[in-house]
Amino acid sequence: MEESLGTILTAMATPFAADRRVDLIAFARLADHLLSNGSDGLVVAGTTGESPTLSDDEKVEMFRAAVDVCQGRAPVIAATGSNDTDHSVRLTRRAEDAGVDAILAVVPYYNKPPERGLILHFAEIAGATTLPVIVYNIPSRCGVNLSPEMLARLAETDNIVAVKQANPDLDETRRLREISDMGVYAGNDDMVLDVLKMGGWGGICVASHLVGRRLQDMAAAFRAGDLEGAEAADEALRPLYEVLFVTTNPIPLKAALNLTGHDVGGLRLPLVEASDDECATIEAELRRQDLL
Repeated sequence: MEESLGTILTAMATPFAADRRVDLIAFARLADHLLSNGSDGLVVAGTTGESPTLSDDEKVEMFRAAVDVCQGRAPVIAATGSNDTDHSVRLTRRAEDAGVDAILAVVPYYNKPPERGLILHFAEIAGATTLPVIVYNIPSRCGVNLSPEMLARLAETDNIVAVKQANPDLDETRRLREISDMGVYAGNDDMVLDVLKMGGWGGICVASHLVGRRLQDMAAAFRAGDLEGAEAADEALRPLYEVLFVTTNPIPLKAALNLTGHDVGGLRLPLVEASDDECATIEAELRRQDLL
C-alpha cells in the first residue's frame, strides 16, 4: 500500500474573474493560503472546482499553477475523471506531464456503466499513468455506487491506491476496511473523523478552505489518543459542514470565501450565486465560528 498523500486534502474552489475566466492569480493566492493553513495537499478541478464547466486546457493550466505554488512541499492531485474513458485517459496523461503527484478519477456519471465497464474504465486510467490513482465514489452525483467488493477489486491494480468515499453509508466503508487495505479518504467533511476511526487516511475536504487548521487539530487529537477532544472538535464544526451544503456545492463555499476576504468571484452557469437568504445563513455561521 502506498503511503497516504496527507490527512487533510482540500478540494479547491476555482476562482473566476468578472468575465468568468479562470483567475490564475487568485488561484495561486488561494492555493498558497490553503497550504499555510492546514492543507496537506490540493485537489484541483474536482467537483468543488466546478469541473463540469472547465475546459481541459483550463484544467491543465490550473494543474501547472498548483505545481508551481506547491514546489514539492505538498502533493497536487489532479481530477481527470469523466464519463468518457478516452477523454479521462487523455487528460490524465496531460496532468502527469504537468507535474502533478496523483490522479483523482470520478465514477462515470449519467451513462451508468455495469461493473465490467467500471473495471475497464479505471484500468484504462490507471494504465495511462505512473502516478497513484484515487477513485472517487460519489453515488449522489454519479448514479452509481462502487460496492466495497468492487473497490477491493479495483485496489488490486498496483497504482489504484485509495478511494475518496463520498458514500455516507459508513457500514460500506467498514466493510471495505475489512476486506482490503485500500486507502480511504472521507469525501464528506462530516465523515472525516469516522474514517480516521476506521484506520482511513483522512479527508478530501471543503471546509478546510476555512478551518483547515482545526481539522488538522481534530485529526492530531485522534491520533494522540484524545478521542473525546477529537469528537468535541468534530461536533463544533458540524454546523459549518452543514451550512456549506445549504445548497449545491460550491455555491455556499464561494459565498463564504468571498465573505472572508478570499476573492474567488462567482460561478459558471448553470450554477448560480447564493441567494440573499442563503448568504445570510452562511454569514451567521461564519460569525458563530469566529471566521469573520
